[in-house]
Formats: sequence, C-alpha cells, structure tokens
Amino acid sequence: MKRVGGLWPGLVSWENIASAIHRAAAGKKSRPDVAEFLLAWELHAIELQRQLAAETYTPGTYRTFLVREPKPRMISAAPFRDRVVHHILTQVLEPIFEPRFAAQSYACRTELGTHRALRAASAACRRFPYVLQCDIRKYFHSIDHEILKVQLAHAVKCQPTLRLAAKIIDGSNPQESVTAYFPGDTLFTPCERPRGLPLGNQTSQFFSNLYLNQFDQFVLRDLRPGAYCRYVDDFLIFHDSKDFLRDARQQVQAQMDRLRLVLHEGKSRIYRTQDGITFLGWRLFPDHRLELGRSCARIASWNAHAAHGDTWRLREQLFAAHAFKVRGHS
Repeated sequence: MKRVGGLWPGLVSWENIASAIHRAAAGKKSRPDVAEFLLAWELHAIELQRQLAAETYTPGTYRTFLVREPKPRMISAAPFRDRVVHHILTQVLEPIFEPRFAAQSYACRTELGTHRALRAASAACRRFPYVLQCDIRKYFHSIDHEILKVQLAHAVKCQPTLRLAAKIIDGSNPQESVTAYFPGDTLFTPCERPRGLPLGNQTSQFFSNLYLNQFDQFVLRDLRPGAYCRYVDDFLIFHDSKDFLRDARQQVQAQMDRLRLVLHEGKSRIYRTQDGITFLGWRLFPDHRLELGRSCARIASWNAHAAHGDTWRLREQLFAAHAFKVRGHS
C-alpha cells in the first residue's frame, strides 16, 4: 500500500480537535482535571490548535501509580491536555493503519476485543491438535522507539504528523528497565536505544498494535499456520503438526530479534489443545472453556462475562446458593 501524505490540515482542524476532546473526556467528566478543562474547552482547543499548527506543542509530565489487578503494573497517566493530543493523532492515523492490520489481531480495535479473540481461539482449539503459545516479556517496556518510528514512516509521509508522533514517543516517561542483547549489538547498544511506552496512553495501545503488525503479516504470509490469534503480546499459532510448530518457534524467535523483543521462556511453549490452554483469563479446551477465577467487582458484570463460556451450571448453582436483595424490594 502507498504511503499517505497531506494529513496535517485534517489533524489540526477544529473538527478533529473538538472530537478528540470529547472522546478523551468520555466517561471521565467527573474527574477534577477533566471537568476543569471542559469548563473552557473552546479556549483550550484554540490554544492547542495554535501550538500544533506552529509545532510548538510540548508534552507535560506523567503521573504514575500502581495497579494490582489482574497483576501488578505501573500505569502512567498523562495530563488531560496530552491525552487530548493522543486522540488528535490517533483519529488521523487509525483510518490509515486499520486496513493494514491483520484481522487476527484483536486488542483495542473496534468490533474486535477479548470476546472475539476467545471465540476465534476456541474455534481453533476444536480444529487443531497443537498450538504454539507465546508471550513477549515486558512488551510495552521493550518497544524500541526507532523501530516504531520507521514503521510509522513506512505508511505515512506527512512530515509534521510524523514529527508529532515522534514527540509523543520520545516524550514517554522512563519505563521499567529491560536489558537484552540482540544479534549485532555492542556492549552499549541497550543503553543507546530508547525504548518503552507508558501503559495508560491511548497512543501506546495503538502503537503496540502497529509494532507487531509486521510480525502478524510474517506469520500469515510466510508461516501460513492453521490458525493464528494475537491479543497484544500474547499470541497463538495452531497447526496439525508438532514439527511445524517447532520450526515455527525458531522463526518466531528470529522475528522477535529483529523487533528487539524477548519471548517469555516460561510462557512460550507447544501444547496439545486437548490438555487446554490459558488465554485471556480462560482455560480453553476443544469442547468447552472455563473462566479462571471469579474476582469481578460486580455480580452483574461477572455474570455477563462468564456467559461467554460453558458456565451455565456454575452460574445457576452460585445464584441458587445465595439470596440477593434488590433495593426497594423485599
């Protein structure tokens, strides 16, 4: 596909900026920083438009905090003004890259998501006896800035847009240190190559899909597996042959080296699908799937999520064993 130019007028347009403000504020209007911004959003939009058009916009300082569910992770929260700029950029880039992304990449994409990924993986479990499951170690912390910028430039030739994307990438706050060496590295290479994107940015979600898109294309075009499914840094390659998957594992490793990523050794193995595989919080088998653990904050949300698996009897027993009072009723 050809590189796309002429994006800048649309990016700095009033319509794009106003839309980005309202998208960034969706579901967060009660937060003090968001509410304060929205009180005078037109003035903020005018100032952002001026700074972007003059290319004088500078990202602010991140606030970091720890979340412990589903596992401990450090989240970086950009100021709301910067979150608006993230939407301003991705609203222009997503229509360019969506047709280039593989249909088998399910994370953070419209009409895809976890349940579609689970259905695809479950269907593949029924069709194929073996799966190579891989997990990338500290994926967001490991994304190489220079490789990411090159990938953007392969599809986009609008230089002001690329400079804004680079400003956001380079403005990432320091992430967890990940030291790894790859073919051709010197002793100092890991220190010389900036890497890592903050968990929590809307741009980071988009960039994480872009970064592995060339890998997705390699799997589908060159490996040609029976089935393939990726959700962020967790991916499944299905086939009838265990030997095929052993060879695929070596080729996957070579591709990871090119992207300066490291597979998690303990989570990158070949399994028999009849023994079950763990994916997105579920245990998948050829004829059923089971949710792992029940820690949802609300009974209703857990019930809706659990309904996607073979949990009808489990849910019936749980609700029969407990009496729930609905407010206003005896």
